[in-house]
Amino acid sequence: MSDLDTSLDWLDALKWDENGMIPAIAQDATSGRVVMFAWMNRDSLQETLTAGKAVYWSRSRRRLWKKGEESGHYQKIRSIRADCDGDVVLLSIEQVGGIACHTGRASCFFLELRDGRWQACDPVLKDPEEIYRK
Repeated sequence: MSDLDTSLDWLDALKWDENGMIPAIAQDATSGRVVMFAWMNRDSLQETLTAGKAVYWSRSRRRLWKKGEESGHYQKIRSIRADCDGDVVLLSIEQVGGIACHTGRASCFFLELRDGRWQACDPVLKDPEEIYRK
């Protein structure tokens, strides 16, 4: 039995935090690898559904952030799911360009705990200086 009230409008059924945000996990639709975590608000989630591309809320920029707007590495949405409590969303995505992280890696989860230290375990696929030239 789910705690998500499926009789409500899909956005109203979700459990937003006190700041109107919900955690969003981006997972590669083919490999199943988690590539990113970010926050979404109602507007970003609605725009994600409408556009078919991931749109997040950038806490540092304090605005909607269309993933890939600067890098070109956008995320095509394959499906959107909510967990049983309705307090997390899971985006099944196709990562265009194969790079999800601003460090030039396939995933933001490239650090692994080894012998009590965080170590990079995934290669840089493209130098961030080349990705984010201004």
